[in-house]
Amino acid sequence: MEKNFPEYLEHLKIMIGKLSKELPGPMSGFTKLHQSTITEGALSKKFKELIALAIGITSRCEGCISIHIREALLAGASYQEIVETIGVAILMGGGPSMVYGAEALEALDQLEAKGLK
Repeated sequence: MEKNFPEYLEHLKIMIGKLSKELPGPMSGFTKLHQSTITEGALSKKFKELIALAIGITSRCEGCISIHIREALLAGASYQEIVETIGVAILMGGGPSMVYGAEALEALDQLEAKGLK
Protein backbone atom coordinates (compact mmCIF):
# COMPACT_ATOMS: atom_id res chain seq x y z
CA MET A 1 0.00 0.00 0.00
CA GLU A 2 1.42 3.33 -1.03
CA LYS A 3 1.88 5.93 1.66
CA ASN A 4 1.45 9.57 0.68
CA PHE A 5 4.67 10.98 2.12
CA PRO A 6 4.03 14.67 1.28
CA GLU A 7 0.71 14.48 3.18
CA TYR A 8 2.35 12.49 5.98
CA LEU A 9 5.07 15.15 6.28
CA GLU A 10 2.45 17.89 6.61
CA HIS A 11 0.61 15.83 9.24
CA LEU A 12 3.86 15.39 11.18
CA LYS A 13 4.48 19.15 11.14
CA ILE A 14 1.04 19.74 12.65
CA MET A 15 1.45 17.05 15.31
CA ILE A 16 4.99 18.15 16.22
CA GLY A 17 3.67 21.71 16.56
CA LYS A 18 0.93 20.45 18.88
CA LEU A 19 3.46 18.43 20.87
CA SER A 20 5.62 21.56 21.18
CA LYS A 21 2.69 23.41 22.77
CA GLU A 22 2.04 20.53 25.19
CA LEU A 23 5.72 19.95 26.06
CA PRO A 24 7.45 23.30 25.53
CA GLY A 25 10.51 22.55 27.67
CA PRO A 26 11.56 19.21 26.18
CA MET A 27 10.60 20.19 22.64
CA SER A 28 12.49 23.49 22.92
CA GLY A 29 15.53 21.59 24.14
CA PHE A 30 15.26 19.11 21.28
CA THR A 31 14.88 21.94 18.76
CA LYS A 32 18.02 23.63 20.09
CA LEU A 33 19.91 20.32 19.95
CA HIS A 34 18.74 19.74 16.38
CA GLN A 35 19.64 23.24 15.21
CA SER A 36 23.09 23.22 16.79
CA THR A 37 23.87 19.73 15.47
CA ILE A 38 22.74 20.25 11.88
CA THR A 39 24.50 23.58 11.31
CA GLU A 40 27.44 23.76 8.94
CA GLY A 41 30.73 22.72 10.47
CA ALA A 42 33.43 20.27 9.47
CA LEU A 43 30.51 18.32 7.96
CA SER A 44 28.06 20.10 5.68
CA LYS A 45 24.39 20.36 6.57
CA LYS A 46 23.65 18.17 3.54
CA PHE A 47 26.00 15.43 4.75
CA LYS A 48 24.53 15.57 8.26
CA GLU A 49 21.01 15.22 6.84
CA LEU A 50 22.12 12.20 4.81
CA ILE A 51 23.55 10.62 7.98
CA ALA A 52 20.29 11.32 9.81
CA LEU A 53 18.37 9.74 6.93
CA ALA A 54 20.49 6.58 7.08
CA ILE A 55 19.92 6.34 10.82
CA GLY A 56 16.19 6.94 10.33
CA ILE A 57 16.06 4.04 7.86
CA THR A 58 17.99 1.66 10.11
CA SER A 59 15.81 2.75 13.05
CA ARG A 60 12.67 2.10 10.98
CA CYS A 61 11.29 5.59 11.61
CA GLU A 62 8.97 6.72 8.81
CA GLY A 63 8.74 10.23 10.23
CA CYS A 64 12.53 10.51 10.33
CA ILE A 65 12.73 9.28 6.75
CA SER A 66 10.21 11.87 5.57
CA ILE A 67 11.75 14.76 7.46
CA HIS A 68 15.37 14.02 6.61
CA ILE A 69 14.73 13.37 2.91
CA ARG A 70 13.01 16.74 2.72
CA GLU A 71 15.79 18.44 4.67
CA ALA A 72 18.48 16.71 2.59
CA LEU A 73 16.78 17.94 -0.60
CA LEU A 74 16.57 21.46 0.83
CA ALA A 75 20.27 21.26 1.75
CA GLY A 76 21.12 20.45 -1.86
CA ALA A 77 21.35 16.65 -1.87
CA SER A 78 20.81 15.08 -5.25
CA TYR A 79 18.52 12.17 -5.99
CA GLN A 80 21.54 9.91 -6.47
CA GLU A 81 23.16 11.01 -3.18
CA ILE A 82 19.98 10.08 -1.35
CA VAL A 83 19.72 6.75 -3.18
CA GLU A 84 23.32 5.92 -2.22
CA THR A 85 22.55 6.88 1.38
CA ILE A 86 19.70 4.38 1.27
CA GLY A 87 22.24 1.79 0.09
CA VAL A 88 24.55 2.49 3.04
CA ALA A 89 21.60 2.16 5.42
CA ILE A 90 20.72 -1.21 3.88
CA LEU A 91 24.33 -2.34 4.32
CA MET A 92 24.28 -1.39 7.99
CA GLY A 93 20.74 -2.51 8.80
CA GLY A 94 20.15 -5.61 6.67
CA GLY A 95 16.71 -6.78 5.56
CA PRO A 96 14.60 -4.43 7.68
CA SER A 97 16.59 -1.48 6.34
CA MET A 98 16.00 -2.75 2.80
CA VAL A 99 12.22 -2.53 3.39
CA TYR A 100 12.48 0.95 4.91
CA GLY A 101 14.98 1.91 2.21
CA ALA A 102 12.28 1.08 -0.35
CA GLU A 103 9.91 3.33 1.59
CA ALA A 104 12.55 6.07 1.64
CA LEU A 105 12.86 5.80 -2.15
CA GLU A 106 9.08 6.12 -2.46
CA ALA A 107 9.16 9.17 -0.17
CA LEU A 108 11.96 10.72 -2.25
CA ASP A 109 10.02 10.18 -5.48
CA GLN A 110 6.83 11.64 -4.02
CA LEU A 111 8.50 14.65 -2.37
CA GLU A 112 10.48 15.50 -5.51
CA ALA A 113 7.31 15.17 -7.61
CA LYS A 114 5.62 17.73 -5.30
CA GLY A 115 8.56 20.11 -5.78
CA LEU A 116 9.67 19.83 -2.15
CA LYS A 117 13.32 20.45 -2.87
